[in-house]
Amino acid sequence: MRTTLVLVSILALAACSKASNEAQTSEAADSSPGVAVTAAPGVAFNYHYAFRLPPARISAAQEAHAQACEKLGILRCRITGMRYTLLGDDRIAASLAFKLDPTIARAFGKQGIATIDAADGMLVNAEITGTDAGAAIGRAQQQLGDVKAQLARIDQQLARPGLDKDVRATLEQQRAEIAQAPSQTNAQIADLRDSLATTPMVFDYESGRVIRSFDPRSPFADALATITASAQTTLIVVLQVLATLVPPLVVLGLLWLLWRALAPLRKRLTLTRSRTDAPSD
Repeated sequence: MRTTLVLVSILALAACSKASNEAQTSEAADSSPGVAVTAAPGVAFNYHYAFRLPPARISAAQEAHAQACEKLGILRCRITGMRYTLLGDDRIAASLAFKLDPTIARAFGKQGIATIDAADGMLVNAEITGTDAGAAIGRAQQQLGDVKAQLARIDQQLARPGLDKDVRATLEQQRAEIAQAPSQTNAQIADLRDSLATTPMVFDYESGRVIRSFDPRSPFADALATITASAQTTLIVVLQVLATLVPPLVVLGLLWLLWRALAPLRKRLTLTRSRTDAPSD
């Protein structure tokens, strides 16, 4: 009976621990940075994420993010830029730029972070900036109304009979200058509306050590990484030493073989010389 109670207690603790870990994982996923469109209507957001991964994982992670965008279709996600740069041994920098439907931007960012986590990488920086495009559009439309009112007043003055030529010339010049404003304002409004229709997002990738401070597997991962790095360093040192010493050793070995090959000849020359130098009777 006592043994049964102990087993039940152990199983209960294991279940609680598992539930706690799952809750922490879910909480970490839900805490990924992002801003819902409904939380800030009229604001144009710009997302920028920076990731750090093992060098061998960067290309695959970048490709996975690109495929995720392609699956959404060009109406919801478009790739606007891509970069992959090899800076040196195990030093890689890359980036991927998107234009997204604002309603899926936050979810796409969270999915991108999950892809990096699955590739043994980490999020090192997240920056989300916003511009109150709705208010800016309102101000621009108000400016358009003011311009139309000014043009209407000038047209009314120009329509008066008997208007002085100099006054007419001045009014026409003013009207020409003011008439240029609507085209610029309309272009500004179009840009603002475009910023509300699509959300830019950039993923930056860099190679480097991934820190898993809160991962229970971190000590083992760090130990394995240290062993691997130490083995690589030792192998590099051995290869460098061999590359430095092997050529001279090869030359010395060839000279030694040549010396041994010429030993019989040297012996015959010595005997011949001794016979030549010996006094004759």
